[in-house]
Amino acid sequence: MRQRFQRSKPVETQPQKMDARRYAKLPDPFPMWRGGVLHGAQIAYETWGELNAARSNAVLLFTGLSPSAHAKSSAEDTSEGWWEAMIGPGGFIDTNRYFVVCVNSLGSCFGSTGPASNSPSTGAPYRMSFPDLSVEDIARGGFETLRSLGIARADTIIGPSLGGMSVLAFLGQFSGAARRVISISGSAAASPFAIALRSIQREAILRDPDWAGGGYTNERPPATGMRIARKLGMMTYRSATEWVHRFGREPVAPELKEDGPFAPEFSIQGYLEAHARRFVRAFDPNCYLYISRGMDRFDLAKHGDGSNVEAIKRSRVEHALVIGVESDMLFAIGEQRALSEDFAAAGVTTKFAPLDCIEGHDSFLIDIERFGTEIKTFLG
Repeated sequence: MRQRFQRSKPVETQPQKMDARRYAKLPDPFPMWRGGVLHGAQIAYETWGELNAARSNAVLLFTGLSPSAHAKSSAEDTSEGWWEAMIGPGGFIDTNRYFVVCVNSLGSCFGSTGPASNSPSTGAPYRMSFPDLSVEDIARGGFETLRSLGIARADTIIGPSLGGMSVLAFLGQFSGAARRVISISGSAAASPFAIALRSIQREAILRDPDWAGGGYTNERPPATGMRIARKLGMMTYRSATEWVHRFGREPVAPELKEDGPFAPEFSIQGYLEAHARRFVRAFDPNCYLYISRGMDRFDLAKHGDGSNVEAIKRSRVEHALVIGVESDMLFAIGEQRALSEDFAAAGVTTKFAPLDCIEGHDSFLIDIERFGTEIKTFLG
């Protein structure tokens, strides 16, 4: 499945009116990594900065599990992006120098084709008829988006969390398609802890009667299962130390109090419930199930005859920055250290940045100054 990059003619993509997203059409048919094909599929993306005449200054940004492509505000959409303070003119990722392209993951529900999208063969949502989704498919969605813009080689590919895995899947498939790479709290292969956690999250959704075998309605989604899955996730996205500093044993806010003998009593419970409720309204359950399982299955070594080092060698990437967080229990610092050693063993000029943030896995969203400094130094 490895491909050596070749320049192709750009595919015209047009922004939708009143919508900051642009859409890259994927090759039709689009073969999925584990079998099956998609027809008429697309990737939603947004851009900031200007592509230079040589088309050599592109930074491709993959997201975590749940964000859209809206990483930064723009004239088309002035709402705050999920990485607002990281990207911009003179910023850590400087749009005076770089053309930043952020893609919404294939399989997601924010404009890219996924289980919630309508199948062209039926006119109804794919739901469980959507082909098996792999991180490799997400990576190829980003690759094809660059191709649609006539970009033969990215200056840098970057991603946090699932995005870090997508970066590695990109390297594993497309030799010579990127000069540099930044992996933030990602993984070359999911750890047993992460697999166990995500299996429980999926089980919470699958056992919710309202999931209805994937055939739930918008009016009645498997809200209970999604709430539990999100709460479990939030407990691993942050650290126990942060919970102590942030919440202690403060009582739950009055507006979040509920009746019942086991109603929430503490502020931390109210915080988790508020986040869970927002997630139910924002994210499609089937999309969550597909992406979650894809993360469990990813293994970079499969692209290198059982060796991460060989997979990285074949990518022909030149420079790498690997950032990890000491308090991250989901993508442990040891995984990041081992990944940086694999890059170095493959002959890649590598910088490993272990950060002692207390916010856990989500530190890349919070401690912008520390992450941004590492990224800007690397890019500079």
